Amino acid sequence: MITLDCLGQRCPLPVIKLARAIPGVPVGEIVRVLADDPAAANDIPAWCRMKGQEFVAGHGHRFDVRRIS
Repeated sequence: MITLDCLGQRCPLPVIKLARAIPGVPVGEIVRVLADDPAAANDIPAWCRMKGQEFVAGHGHRFDVRRIS
C-alpha cells in the first residue's frame, strides 16, 4: 500500500497527487490518501468514477483507492 499525505492541502491538490501516483502503482494495489479538506470526501470518489478506479473506503481523513486499470 502506498500512502499519500495530503493533510492540510486544499482540493484539488489531493486529487492531483492521486492522479500522478496511480500510473506508478501496480494494478490491484491500494493507494491511501490522507486528506482533511472536506471536499476530498466527494472529490476522490468522483475522480475514481471518472477514471475507472475503485474507491474502496473512506473513513475520517483516510481514503483508499484500488488501481483497477
